[in-house]
Amino acid sequence: MTDLLLRFLFGGIIISAFAALGDIFRPKSFAGLFGAAPSLALATLGLTIAHSGRTYAAIEARSMILGAIAFFVYASAASFVLMRYKPPAVAVTFALLPVWLGTAVALWAILLK
Repeated sequence: MTDLLLRFLFGGIIISAFAALGDIFRPKSFAGLFGAAPSLALATLGLTIAHSGRTYAAIEARSMILGAIAFFVYASAASFVLMRYKPPAVAVTFALLPVWLGTAVALWAILLK
């Protein structure tokens, strides 16, 4: 129970700090960038280091990096299809989810297995 409270408190502090940074910078679209995944990743890494040690956190960080690369490939493909063919956004985002999964699995098989 104490671990969950620490996670909640530490994660909330980190996310709030990044949200405040997002409010400072222009354009305001940076607010979402700072408030989302990077702050969650840092909070998770900090808690993982405290709970399981640096070695385990390094393995988790490596997995996060590969997941981010897979998401970049997915987002780039979705952006290309949406700008080129102008289909409905919901259809494209769901249809390209296997690209994200496939990229993540391929990176895992090549680099981490």
